[in-house]
Amino acid sequence: MSVITYRDAVSSVLREALDQDERVFLMGEDIGPYGGAFAVTKGFWEQYGKKRIKDSPLAESVIVGAGVGAAMAGLRPVVELMTINFSLLAMDQIVNHAAKIRYMSGGQFSIPLIIRTVTGAGASVGATHSQSFEGWYASVPGLTVVTPSTPGDVIGLFRSCRELNDPVMFVEHILLYGTRGEAPESGDFRIPIGQAGLRRTGGDITLCGYSRMALVAEQAGDILAREGIEADVIDLRCLRPLDMDTVVASVKKTHRALMVEETTRLGGFAGELVSQVQEEAFEYLDAPVGRVAGAEVPMPYSYPLEQAAIPSAESVAAAARKLVNGA
Repeated sequence: MSVITYRDAVSSVLREALDQDERVFLMGEDIGPYGGAFAVTKGFWEQYGKKRIKDSPLAESVIVGAGVGAAMAGLRPVVELMTINFSLLAMDQIVNHAAKIRYMSGGQFSIPLIIRTVTGAGASVGATHSQSFEGWYASVPGLTVVTPSTPGDVIGLFRSCRELNDPVMFVEHILLYGTRGEAPESGDFRIPIGQAGLRRTGGDITLCGYSRMALVAEQAGDILAREGIEADVIDLRCLRPLDMDTVVASVKKTHRALMVEETTRLGGFAGELVSQVQEEAFEYLDAPVGRVAGAEVPMPYSYPLEQAAIPSAESVAAAARKLVNGA
């Protein structure tokens, strides 16, 4: 194992895809000479040339639409949407085209398309650049929605995504690019799509999150451990397909659960987790399933206000403490 940044993990699997499969090409805004909005594709233009690194206009519907067409023609495009906020301009191409064509053609056409995009708040870029729509896309049959939280997960999940013949939303959190973690050096390392990860083990409560919130939940687990409360911390890794077996098995062990999500509580993906836990493990629960979510406001531009609107390790620990202590 080596220790690398999340950004370097994304860059490495993109290079690996380009090197291993001549059908792979990248397309997106500023991914060419500029090197990408988050420096993920720095140097790619010089190494691979404009045939395989396609700098696109500022037109998300065109980016995804061209990707869908290329995938139908037998290529394996990886397209980048600078943020998931901008994916709203490509909703028709993602939801009505990419996700549906295989089914509606009776399997005559496949869409081996990976859509990389950036989610989340915390970078003080304002309300229209700080939203988390991955839960929306998880409601669409035909899409795979992947939310890696560590460099190792980026590598293992992206390799598995490349083996699919259906479209993938590969969602990277804006605050994770500079984080560091262990990454496998083996080229055979894979993480199966739809397999959650266990970040911490304990018997008092289950904390469940995805993307950056999985790491926040893990930090909350550290805080609770100092108080004698031991938590299972589950990183979903994928929202579709969703590994509820791991979540339910943990809840049956701990008898308490807390779902952690960055987006707003009303209509959030965590509500689906709560529903399924109560359907499948109700008789094991010693307390109602809890939720910690973002504030019900457009994300503030002000950094202090923004931080107040996002779940923190301390707020997660406080909610977990109440569930365990019955307060």
